[in-house]
Amino acid sequence: MNVASLTSSPTDAKYEIAHLKLVPKRHIGRMVAAGIVLLLLAGLVRFSVGQIEWSYVRDFLFAPAILAGLYNTLLMTIAAMGVGIVLGVVIAIMRISGNPVLSSIAIGYVWVFRGAPALLQLMLWFNLALIFPTLGIPGLFEFRTVDVMTPFVAAVLGLGLSQGAYTSEVVRSGLLSVDSGQYEAARTIGMTQMMMLRRIVLPQAMRVMVPPVGNEVIGMVKLTSLASVIQYSEILHNAQIIYFANTRVLELLLVASFWYLLVVSVLSVGQHYIERYFGRGSKSIRSSM
Repeated sequence: MNVASLTSSPTDAKYEIAHLKLVPKRHIGRMVAAGIVLLLLAGLVRFSVGQIEWSYVRDFLFAPAILAGLYNTLLMTIAAMGVGIVLGVVIAIMRISGNPVLSSIAIGYVWVFRGAPALLQLMLWFNLALIFPTLGIPGLFEFRTVDVMTPFVAAVLGLGLSQGAYTSEVVRSGLLSVDSGQYEAARTIGMTQMMMLRRIVLPQAMRVMVPPVGNEVIGMVKLTSLASVIQYSEILHNAQIIYFANTRVLELLLVASFWYLLVVSVLSVGQHYIERYFGRGSKSIRSSM
């Protein structure tokens, strides 16, 4: 008789688990989610085999007018974001400065341009000639407002000034995320305000600023579609012109949707690598979980 049989008792037999069968955990939530996704996919397939003429989508996907609209969309995105980023940095620095005049101006700018809808700002700039027929300095040079305030200029001003208000808050949050000791150390070694911002503060603040600014760039790509209201020839405007002629509304909207999705996807990949570049040396949140 072995030692195990001597030491075991009927009470211990209740706790034996060798005879139990292992059953995998049932993820009810996953099964429900998968069912919903399958239903949505089935609805998408039913939509795709409906009365959509996919041949029109194929024929107009690379049409010259569509590609020209895509170029204008990208051009408007770059121009408006350029204005927005420059204004955002300037306004953010004014906002956190110790000068009450500059700080008040920055607060007023953010309040006005963040409060007015972007579409309203576009229309105000485009119709500026109704209240200012000419622009310039009387006696020196003057221009007709209708010649200066083209759809492109009006869209850049409307979208860029509006974007500057939002970007300034992103930049301000990035600047405030830098530890105050960094500012004090820079002042101790005699750095000027601009040198301190350029060499110490902004490089550290970029890790906080890049993700939301990247989102703003992606949002601006889609926001340029508002410029179609003032007859700027971006991709949605050109698609509308085509479907007004051939009445294939949904097909042309799908063409525009394809290019928006493609541009946004490319920008998302670029944002990922930029975030990795500025986030190098920092511990990943995922690795710590």
